[in-house]
Amino acid sequence: METKVVLLGTGTPNACPNASGPATAVVVGDRAYLVDFGPGVVRQASKAYYKGIDALRPDLLTVAFCTHLHTDHTAGYPDLIFTPWVLERSQPLRVFGPKGIRSMTEHILSAYQVDIDFRIHGFEKANEKGYQVLATEIAPGIVYQDDRVTVEAFPVSHGTLESYGYCFMTQNKTIVISGDTAPLESLAEKSKHCDLLLHEVEYTAGIAAREPKWQKYHREVHTLSIDLAKVAQKAQPKLLVTYHRIYHMNIQDNTKDLSGEMALRCEAILQEIDNAGYHGSVVNGQDLDVFSL
Repeated sequence: METKVVLLGTGTPNACPNASGPATAVVVGDRAYLVDFGPGVVRQASKAYYKGIDALRPDLLTVAFCTHLHTDHTAGYPDLIFTPWVLERSQPLRVFGPKGIRSMTEHILSAYQVDIDFRIHGFEKANEKGYQVLATEIAPGIVYQDDRVTVEAFPVSHGTLESYGYCFMTQNKTIVISGDTAPLESLAEKSKHCDLLLHEVEYTAGIAAREPKWQKYHREVHTLSIDLAKVAQKAQPKLLVTYHRIYHMNIQDNTKDLSGEMALRCEAILQEIDNAGYHGSVVNGQDLDVFSL
């Protein structure tokens, strides 16, 4: 059964016109599992569906995992709850995430109660299950398992916010998704020889241009390219894919048509990783990239 990783959104809190909010789909056969739901998540899934990824038809989106509760990773949550229901999802959405995901869910459902009542009791007569959410607050360890995949959550370091990375294990493939994190030895161990490691990254040269307080903050909660190289050296993934790239410069890199200095700066993250000693396969992930494993 084929496994694919589909990058629905590779962006950051910046409103980059070429990068939707963080969202990734692990697709195993005809079933999709989402990690994070940043702005634009359902429309990005629809784009992938129209490009041939049948499992990402919006009404089939029924299982999702949240790395942490920052807005750039969760602003698409109402979209994920309601749009597939409007498109006739007939079963509740199952969501797994850190403490607070249940309260967030309850408040979203409360905020949209007028819409829910109208759709169920008004002219539409929508089904009464597709908008419901089964939200589970997780702890480290196996958090989900079915006949296609086993999902393990492991803690990562993103300031004081409870945050998780996820390891997806299929019958013969392993995918690790970092979420937002400082560089961690434990993440390198969890990613040992995985088929694909999707990891956030910051442009090391770019952070040097920031004032000291922001340099300190970013070093404590994110992973510089030179530190990602060290993580990858230990992990030795078959493929390293970067996302959630922070440049600290006015660079909109999620397009295939870069030229001149901007293209050089975007490729500079890869060069920094190489210069820091990691020479394995690595690419800068773009929105709607599909990696078949």
